[in-house]
Amino acid sequence: MKLVSYKTEDREHLGVFVNGHIYNLNSCDKQLPDEMNAFLQGGEVLMERAKKVDTQIKSGELSPKQEAFFELLAPVPHPTSCRDGYAFRQHVAAARRNRKVDMIAEFDQYPIFYFTNHNAIQGPGEIECMPDHFQKLDFELEVAIVIGKKGRNITAAEADDYIAGFTIMNDMSARTLQMEEMLLNLGPAKGKDFSTVIGPWLVTPDELLAYKTSAKSGHTGNAYNLEMTCTVNGKQVSAGNMADMDWTFAEIIERCAYGVDILPGDVIGSGTVGTGCFLELNGTGLLNDPNFNPQWLQDGDVVEMEITGLGHLSNTIKKIDTDFSILALKKK
Repeated sequence: MKLVSYKTEDREHLGVFVNGHIYNLNSCDKQLPDEMNAFLQGGEVLMERAKKVDTQIKSGELSPKQEAFFELLAPVPHPTSCRDGYAFRQHVAAARRNRKVDMIAEFDQYPIFYFTNHNAIQGPGEIECMPDHFQKLDFELEVAIVIGKKGRNITAAEADDYIAGFTIMNDMSARTLQMEEMLLNLGPAKGKDFSTVIGPWLVTPDELLAYKTSAKSGHTGNAYNLEMTCTVNGKQVSAGNMADMDWTFAEIIERCAYGVDILPGDVIGSGTVGTGCFLELNGTGLLNDPNFNPQWLQDGDVVEMEITGLGHLSNTIKKIDTDFSILALKKK
């Protein structure tokens, strides 16, 4: 099942995406809430009701009205929190190699994550950026999960049962801001807090059964063979696979939930897939060729991400017309 959040006449709704069309779930079953957060709070009971509607639409048993005029939102427009992981060894190793530092041994010892701004979650469409963001503005190609039920102290062996669904994530990054603040061993903060894109819909785990594969040796949890690509202005710049995650989402959940509650509506990103951002690509290019011309996102660029089974996510970069700069406020 593909769950979508969308807006009509300034009101948010919850629907299912079937055969290229959106159908409102509440119109099909009045027991189903008309927004994602309330739906996720209902847990497995509401999830099963929604799946029944989805099945009935696909079989023709139900013929509800298709939504015709709508704005597609992030599948979870108001997440309870947003964490981002660091699960792909290829990306971490390449980024460190490009900085001429050794691979960090701790990567293989435990999965890590950071909290980002859950109020800056957005879906397809324009990404508004301040002038300082364009100082090395970057995308990050990732997969994200959404938690479907409350839990605490969850083991990796049971953690996959807490996943409501999967979606594409673009963790937008302003590298100059990010690198400056991380010199103080804190963050990322301002380099990451302006936009995190997820979408176009939330795909329930049962839809991905055909893509299941084995986790890396010594790791616990489900893994999926999903091709991941990113294009900028129609040119492919990144390619990877979700199966290359060294740390599984189950293991990341285990760490997230240690001593704290995870909640329905929490978003957790995988971290960047190998080749999944300009920071890594530019570093590799310069390492191999001193005359390499680095590329960063510019005003008007179209960033499109596609992941097998999860859909296609498209955004256009838009520069806000202002002279305000926090980089200019740095004291000498």
